[in-house]
Amino acid sequence: MSSALTQKILITLGFLFAYRVLAYIPTPGVDLQVIKDFFDSNSNNALGMMNMFSGNAVSRLSIISLGIMPYITASIVMELLAATFPTLGQMKKERDGMQKYMQIIRYFTIFITVVQAIGVSIGLQSMTGRSGESAVMIDPTLFTVLATFSMLTGTMLLMWIGEQITQKGIGNGISLIIFAGIVSGIPAAIGNTVRAVNAGEMNFLVVLAILAIIIVTVLAIIYVELGERRIPISYSRKTIMQNQSKRVMNYIPIKINLSGVIPPIFASAILMFPLTMLQASTNPILTAIADVLTPGGLVFNIATFVLVVFFSFFYASIAFNAKDIADNLKRQGGFIPGVRPGEQTKEFLNEVASRLTLWGAIYLGIISTVPFAIMSGMGASFYFGGVSVLIIVQVALDTMRKIEAQRTMAQYDTLGNVGL
Repeated sequence: MSSALTQKILITLGFLFAYRVLAYIPTPGVDLQVIKDFFDSNSNNALGMMNMFSGNAVSRLSIISLGIMPYITASIVMELLAATFPTLGQMKKERDGMQKYMQIIRYFTIFITVVQAIGVSIGLQSMTGRSGESAVMIDPTLFTVLATFSMLTGTMLLMWIGEQITQKGIGNGISLIIFAGIVSGIPAAIGNTVRAVNAGEMNFLVVLAILAIIIVTVLAIIYVELGERRIPISYSRKTIMQNQSKRVMNYIPIKINLSGVIPPIFASAILMFPLTMLQASTNPILTAIADVLTPGGLVFNIATFVLVVFFSFFYASIAFNAKDIADNLKRQGGFIPGVRPGEQTKEFLNEVASRLTLWGAIYLGIISTVPFAIMSGMGASFYFGGVSVLIIVQVALDTMRKIEAQRTMAQYDTLGNVGL
């Protein structure tokens, strides 16, 4: 392993360690025991799922309680706007424009974080413990100001950590932050399951069934994520002669799941915000709506499936640009056998990508809902559900691919330096 790759891995681990440290820094002015008792009684609803994505930072009311979700929500809105307004879409494609585009996302993240932080701080002021003690121990106005600035600082730090990992480390920083948050809670989830079995609250056969579902889910994810359609490419004799000393790829690989881990993350971000607000409400109608949308329920799973399918098609249309591929092939003297270069090649690639995206979207929707629905009926934790397993496996596979790509590049650089 090269020193550059080792350095990138260490940078990534260092930033993830800093993220986990931030999860233990509480927001000033709260009674942590009251918060803990509240989340112990709400571990199986939307608040419990939000706590999972934050790496248990919500149950500690850490300064990163809002997690990276405000940044993801801002990114979703900007992607939708870029797809709707051509000017914004063109800004994203340009180098200088991309910097402005990312800056707009950061400002929008600040706005969303402030709104959510104020809402959370106001909701905490009405929370009481088992003995009637208040969750807020200082002046309400002062607490609202402190909590808002603390959570804003925490979210900005997370956003910065994610960008630094992407630029200087290995893998996608935002995905790795969510990955680390989920993984950090798995040991506790396993411990709670073992205690439930020992206390007779859960049958051992149920645990075996949960384990079997997890294994099947992991194998299905690996099988589909490694699957791809390879479209053969032919090159003119002149191009082959000019590239005798170079490796010319003779196929275009198109993955079944072109959108990766983004759709389940986006769907969770969209669902978590209204569910959290509804859960904090005392209005009977809003409370009834929150009960209907409880994670694991039929309505929640249908909403998750629809959102995952939508974001699969939406993000695949952004990630896969058939026109650029067709233009590059034409310039390089390559063509798909039986398909004319140019416009026909673009239409052919779009047709293949659309068919693959359909099956990829259905696969993501099923993985995100079916295992979770089955396990919810068995009383299993969120950590063993389809979305969490999907994110863990996909991010792990993506990171491994990037590590392998870095190793391959380092080997080619070494061979080039010695003249081979």
